[in-house]
Amino acid sequence: MAEEDLVDQQDLFEHYRFRADPGQSLLRIDKFLSDRLQNTSRTRIQNAANAGNILVNNIQVKPNYRVKPGDIVQVVLPNPPREIDLIPENIPLNIIYEDDDVLVVNKDPGMVVHPAYGNYTGTLVNALMWHFKDLPLFNSGENRPGLVHRIDKNTSGILVIAKNEFALNRLSKQFFDRTTDRRYNALVWGTPDPLEGTICGNVGRSVKDRKIMQVFKDGDDGKPAITHYKVIEDLGYISLVECKLETGRTHQIRVHFSYIKHPLFNDEEYGGNQILKGTTFTKYQQFIRNCFKILPRQALHAKSLSFNHPVTGKRLSFDSELPDDMKQVIDKWRKYISGREPV
Repeated sequence: MAEEDLVDQQDLFEHYRFRADPGQSLLRIDKFLSDRLQNTSRTRIQNAANAGNILVNNIQVKPNYRVKPGDIVQVVLPNPPREIDLIPENIPLNIIYEDDDVLVVNKDPGMVVHPAYGNYTGTLVNALMWHFKDLPLFNSGENRPGLVHRIDKNTSGILVIAKNEFALNRLSKQFFDRTTDRRYNALVWGTPDPLEGTICGNVGRSVKDRKIMQVFKDGDDGKPAITHYKVIEDLGYISLVECKLETGRTHQIRVHFSYIKHPLFNDEEYGGNQILKGTTFTKYQQFIRNCFKILPRQALHAKSLSFNHPVTGKRLSFDSELPDDMKQVIDKWRKYISGREPV
């Protein structure tokens, strides 16, 4: 499993909160924060302030604001410093949209989003380092330049990339504040009841297997996670569902549907690679195995994304077609339930 799969979307941001001491002397906020945030440059703090990511008493401030006694200071910073050397690689990108500030790509299944232990090359970030080799942000020493969210290695679909520091801060704040709209399509075992609903349950690392996540029923462990879903098509023993994320926890959709006993089709890590619904007939079991060969991954696609442009403020919305492997499997199931011989 890629190391990146185990990082919460919210962990792409560093969130801090400080209360100035009663005896605090007047001090520029960039200096106030640089004294308290280790390994964080004053320039990085100033960029965050200019993008509106620093609040004092819930009001956005600029880098020259002077902190007063008792002030409550909150800051959201994107991306920690680089941990490994990034190697630019000439890897093709499926670009949906690009301007001076943002890039929207449709990621293929099987591509890791950013380098980590075990996946140093062939990632989306390696491709971006080549594609944007002349842009300052991609030569800044950041570990995940331009990234404000991610999807798992074997999940396909839409990602937005920031092309400069200002856009990075603005987009990071939107994901942190949950003002984006992300919708996924998934194939799940069975038919969820009700056909439209919400799955709630704190998500954290499994106590039995640290490589995967689990839902903690009592809510004392893990982080709050909310997934809204709607069944788009009932395909007999599996269903095509649309999922709207309210939070961005690691493996959220996958672990939430496993939790309600409808794991994603062919999701090896959450039990979806077993024949969970249907008959015991040999012909049916062979049909499932054929589907697994066509779709050798969890059946999950980040289909659409909406966000406000970091500079113009205009609401941008992007949609993508399902990848061929999911479309082929859906077509086979339609033929199967209609009584025709599957191809």
